[in-house]
Amino acid sequence: MSRTSLALLITLLLVPSAYPKDKNKKPVLPAEVLRAQTVLVMISPDAGETFDDPSGNRRAQEDVERALMKWGRFKLALDVPSADLIVTVRKGSGHLVTPTIANSPIDNRPVIYQPGDTDTRIGAQQGQPPRGTQPSMGQQLPEPRPQTEIGTSDDTFEVYRGGVDYPLDHSAVWRYTAKDALRPPTLSAVEQFHKAIEDSEKAIAQNAQNQKKQP
Repeated sequence: MSRTSLALLITLLLVPSAYPKDKNKKPVLPAEVLRAQTVLVMISPDAGETFDDPSGNRRAQEDVERALMKWGRFKLALDVPSADLIVTVRKGSGHLVTPTIANSPIDNRPVIYQPGDTDTRIGAQQGQPPRGTQPSMGQQLPEPRPQTEIGTSDDTFEVYRGGVDYPLDHSAVWRYTAKDALRPPTLSAVEQFHKAIEDSEKAIAQNAQNQKKQP
């Protein structure tokens, strides 16, 4: 068997595991997600900034924070240890192979909220903590460098459990990737996450009701 055939066989075996067996049955989010009260939004540590839109990830981070504040279900966390959930965002470039700038200083500026924001947090987080940790005071940030990113061309929104060491080293509990998923004013990624939580709570309530009806 050629390497190409073997790779194709492995892909075909792995792909079905990413989807529920019953296509009509929507997956229920973990209880930790449904109980969560605080969320920290950060740029994916692996994301670089494209040369034609160097502030794209930064804007996506701020847009998602505002959308979450408008939703009102969560409070924005000050840092990783105080976050029940970690949300990472990554703007797609529209290309599978993209030259980018890693460790962009734009991503590492303190978050400053403008007048009118409902959250009082000022300069509370760095834009891109490494692998879910916060840079300590006086710690030197990595130097910007060019890199080539190979992967999805679409926007990505991922949710991780907080309250664990190096949360981004664990598997995401929810993920949404689509073209313009982080584009305002709709921010479909946040809308889909909102819907996933509502669907999960309805499914749990329906299941509890069905159990009560059983003799």
